Amino acid sequence: MTNKTAFTPDEWLSVIEGPTSAGLVVVTASHGGTFRETFAMSKAYVEARSAHGTSELLDELVDQKPKMEHAHAHSAEQLKTDALQRVRAAVAVLETKATPEEVEDYRQFVLTLAQKVAAAHRENGQDVSPAEAAAIEEIRSSLGAST
Repeated sequence: MTNKTAFTPDEWLSVIEGPTSAGLVVVTASHGGTFRETFAMSKAYVEARSAHGTSELLDELVDQKPKMEHAHAHSAEQLKTDALQRVRAAVAVLETKATPEEVEDYRQFVLTLAQKVAAAHRENGQDVSPAEAAAIEEIRSSLGAST
């Protein structure tokens, strides 16, 4: 089992920023619901804590307060590009330090978080807007996830 001590401080920062960066991509994909969507991101961490013991890596990740880089983007597109790069960087770090099962657990946590954020606010009668669905697919691609 891999834990926080296997990572340098910068690597661990990358790992903990991945999920919130993915959430940010979904939050900014369409208008409205920002409060509900942000709350859904926090709730995803709380729910993951209830599955404590499944993965030491995820346990340490979700035991911390969600962390998000506060860099200022000049456009919504740059914000999305930067956030997706943070997701890719997190997976790249994990692939060098964690077991394949832990990397997959991380991918699933990030995707679950993104889906919960998307479903937190109905838009135009849809649980997940087309823009949010597209954002989730971009996140899935950035994670290197097949499912």
